[in-house]
Amino acid sequence: MTLLDDLLADLAAEGDQLWATVQGLDADGWATPTPAAGWTVATQVAHLLWTDEVAVLAAAAVTPEGKEAWDAVVTQALHDPEGFVDAGAHEVAVLAPEALLARWGAAREALRTALRELPLGARMPWFGPPMAAASMATARFMETWAHALDVHEALGTVPEPTDRIRHVAHLGVRTRGFAYSVHGEEPPAAEVRVELVAPSGETWTWGPDDAGQRVAGSAYDFCRLVTQRVHRDDTDLVATGADAEHWLTIAQAFAGPPGPGRAKR
Repeated sequence: MTLLDDLLADLAAEGDQLWATVQGLDADGWATPTPAAGWTVATQVAHLLWTDEVAVLAAAAVTPEGKEAWDAVVTQALHDPEGFVDAGAHEVAVLAPEALLARWGAAREALRTALRELPLGARMPWFGPPMAAASMATARFMETWAHALDVHEALGTVPEPTDRIRHVAHLGVRTRGFAYSVHGEEPPAAEVRVELVAPSGETWTWGPDDAGQRVAGSAYDFCRLVTQRVHRDDTDLVATGADAEHWLTIAQAFAGPPGPGRAKR
């Protein structure tokens, strides 16, 4: 199994888990407010649907035939850079639950096909640097997992953590420099050692073993933190060194401007 196959299988499993959570909801369930201000359960799923569809257009843009549709998306984004993503989610969220799920199912399958068929070495355009198929699959996994957390919190349920979150943890480590840049800060030159305990009990590590700056704790809390689904003080993460601690206060694995984070419980 290739890296992309592994990523797509985990993305499918994560999407299936969210699907099973929402498919039996009544109208009130779909209208339940989530921790994201102004977003209901329906908006959360609609956002995933919309982004999957846009990612399919981005994958097609590596060919001359697909470039026009992607250019139209970029033009729309330029007209409303701060709000066009939210607008897309709210527009789709008005669909009836059955129609919303059917369209999301089609978008999920189309994205898997598009990423598998992306030419070897090709990078698809996106709203930041161009992305390889594996990078896009990782980003879609991260978003699916994070928005599913919002849905579960809204419904008063807690999903069982799995080792699939390693994709989120890896992205969280890889985006350390990005987190500084969106805050207008220069990343420290010193590397950070990250040691996380997976849901299975396995230990995942990144960075040099002798690094003075260190982060340790549960992978689940680290993943919630880098997707800004928990306040720093509500995690079990232990930082050694001022640079490591500061990173944990600004960590952000998702694209865009600095997120508002979560309030301390």
